[in-house]
Amino acid sequence: MSLAVVALSENAELDALALKSDAQQGKRVIEAAHKFLGRFIAYPSKDAHVAHALWIIHTHMMGAWETTPRIAFLSAEPASGKTRALEITELLVPNPVSAVNVTPAYLFRKVGAEGSATILYDEIDTVFGPKAKENEEIRGLLNAGNSRFGKAGRCVIRGKNIETEEICAYSAVALAGLGWLPDTILSRSIIVRMRRRHHGEAVEPFRRRVHGPEGERIRSLIATWARANTQEIEWPDLPSEINDRDADIWEPLIAIADRVGGVWPEIARKAGVALVAAGKEKEPSLGIRLLADLRTIFKDFDEMSSKMILSRLVEIEESPWGDIRGRQLDERSLARRLKAYGIKSKTVRIGDATPRGYTRADLFDAWVRYLPPQPDTSKTCETSATPVAHVADVAELRAYEGCPSPDGWSFNLEDAAQ
Repeated sequence: MSLAVVALSENAELDALALKSDAQQGKRVIEAAHKFLGRFIAYPSKDAHVAHALWIIHTHMMGAWETTPRIAFLSAEPASGKTRALEITELLVPNPVSAVNVTPAYLFRKVGAEGSATILYDEIDTVFGPKAKENEEIRGLLNAGNSRFGKAGRCVIRGKNIETEEICAYSAVALAGLGWLPDTILSRSIIVRMRRRHHGEAVEPFRRRVHGPEGERIRSLIATWARANTQEIEWPDLPSEINDRDADIWEPLIAIADRVGGVWPEIARKAGVALVAAGKEKEPSLGIRLLADLRTIFKDFDEMSSKMILSRLVEIEESPWGDIRGRQLDERSLARRLKAYGIKSKTVRIGDATPRGYTRADLFDAWVRYLPPQPDTSKTCETSATPVAHVADVAELRAYEGCPSPDGWSFNLEDAAQ
């Protein structure tokens, strides 16, 4: 055997050993991060634990992604472990920037100057509370920054001149807060619903002076592996349940799991499907709640007066319509809320009277577009005379084909297309 052949054989063996070692290193890195997090954080599920570990590794590889997901630790009550989750996260991510009640100018400068800064924003619910209008710049930065192409535009005063500037908004962001966040934030986030620990859930007490060095060592391991693998990332095939914006969220995390190999690709996909499904269970807007309640009260009516609608809305148990910021929903507010969905009041006939009100035919388009189908009504009902040709195009109606409308009748795409 020639020396050249021997050399090639030896090189191939070395390459195989290097690949095997690299795969083992990735496994060691993610397992170290996963184990460290689990010592101090009581997660609501194993899926949330997996997602957090993958998210942390993704912050070390920001140059590889087109989008970066936010991770939001939210809870109904204080003392649920949200701040602790950010404290542990801070030890493991690159260039952490802790933010609590910071000014927009500070946050903009940090993101623009640090480049790969990881923003850790605690008490984020205070940003979107009563003073939300004062924090629109922060909301805009958080929204735009999930894309590597996102820019934040600002006006700055230099001497006597007002100039414009664009700051790169791209940055990894972890959030913690009470309650819910605006849909524009939630739709870009992995949502982890934290809970208070019960007596059977034990975690190790965290002391930064004691555990900080270990966390920094793990961060160094992650950074080393990330530098060696950023250019080797391949875009993964995602489960069918993960699509649209959810795909933007989970693509980086599943790509990391695929690069690590072993059991992690399967674990990551399972976690993604579970958390995407759980994330859909969010607090509906008042507009969506109004459409849903209208669909309920219109079950036995083709048309109703505004006064009758308001009376029946208030009667719905646990409805918000009797007290919206101290006032009951009135005809003007009803009209304003429905106008946003292209629905206007009209003269309707109720017996011999002709008051202003709404018809089921006019509301049905909004029900189709914004509400899920009602599953519990028979699909064999006679077709109503209510028109459907104008409600939506055929593609949008496909999910409703054969499903009943609020009064029990069903329609098909051929009828809708005529």
